[in-house]
Amino acid sequence: MAARNQLLMSPPHAVEIALRRLGTDLRTARTRRNLTVAEVAEKIGTGPRVILDAEKGKPSSSAAAYVALLWVYGLLDQMDTVADPTHDERGRSLALAREKKRPRQRKGLSDDF
Repeated sequence: MAARNQLLMSPPHAVEIALRRLGTDLRTARTRRNLTVAEVAEKIGTGPRVILDAEKGKPSSSAAAYVALLWVYGLLDQMDTVADPTHDERGRSLALAREKKRPRQRKGLSDDF
């Protein structure tokens, strides 16, 4: 029996909410541009089911589908600000804490020859 991916079956609540919000936003972007599901599917080279699943925020939708939809709607450049490592304050502080500290100087030894 194949192992089931818990992330797809029951994602953390925050992830589930974020995916639903993203899906809703993608659907809004599509309808504002007066595009049909079939037109968008054709533009990214997939079937309409992929578009509908992404618009529902299904965790099983691939990241490629979400990114392709952002590209079709001209919203891909907005991802750059989200993924920009300079905006990751928490990650930066964790990296600084892990950096090796300057070694202590030994007393009594001299490098003078």
